[in-house]
Amino acid sequence: MIIVAIIILLVIFSIVFSFMSPWQSVPIAADWGEIDSLLNATLFITGAVFAAVSLFMAYALYKYRNRAGHRADFEPENKRLELILSAVTSLGIIAMLAPGLVVWNKYITVPNNAVIVEVIGQQWSWTYRLPGKDGILGAVSTQDIYEVPFGLSASDPASADDILIDDGEIHLLLGQPVKMLLRSTDVLHDFYVPEFRAKMDLVPGIVTYFWLTPTRTGTFQTICAELCGVGHSQMRGTVVVEEAEAYNAWLAEQETYAELAAAERNDDVEFANITE
Repeated sequence: MIIVAIIILLVIFSIVFSFMSPWQSVPIAADWGEIDSLLNATLFITGAVFAAVSLFMAYALYKYRNRAGHRADFEPENKRLELILSAVTSLGIIAMLAPGLVVWNKYITVPNNAVIVEVIGQQWSWTYRLPGKDGILGAVSTQDIYEVPFGLSASDPASADDILIDDGEIHLLLGQPVKMLLRSTDVLHDFYVPEFRAKMDLVPGIVTYFWLTPTRTGTFQTICAELCGVGHSQMRGTVVVEEAEAYNAWLAEQETYAELAAAERNDDVEFANITE
């Protein structure tokens, strides 16, 4: 029974490889250890089902192999077996989904002390916007995204002190909860920092969000986890988590919308003077 031996060896190899695989998760850098726990639970449950079904198949192949003097019974229905399989399957699904719903509720329930960081995805780069001293993000218009920086509305007073970051690198304060507002200017993207575990799609026309609390300092790579076009693999950025002193120094260097608009007006005036 070569096929039986192959199935058993496949199960043993899969289990050993799962525990000894060189491909492991990167060290976590946010307070979403629950996501790791959910992934491990899902891997354990699906792995146990895979092993059980495969070994049962090997057992059935061996026990009911073709032998002289044995004849197969035709049994199209077995209500007892169907009930057992349905109950076991239901328990397995509940075991995987119920904890996920609990974590999802936490995932979308943002703490009151969270600061806001808006992430704008576009083919193929990341830009960011932070509220200024008023703590409020100004209104934006998707239709004006290519005419006005970040699509900001100049008529909204809250826009003036918004901090605009256009170089693909965002800094976060260690231990500070952050609500990530996600907006796409073109196609479907996904903002993902593997060390944070948390991720969410950027859907054109709506604003999505999630939150996290950075738990260790460092520089981490931002990637797009949705196929968004030919430059998808190059859509990368950087998240820097740092202590308060370094974070405040970086924040003080960033320009507001009002400062950028004033600089653009000066450039236009200078250009007009040169061409006259």
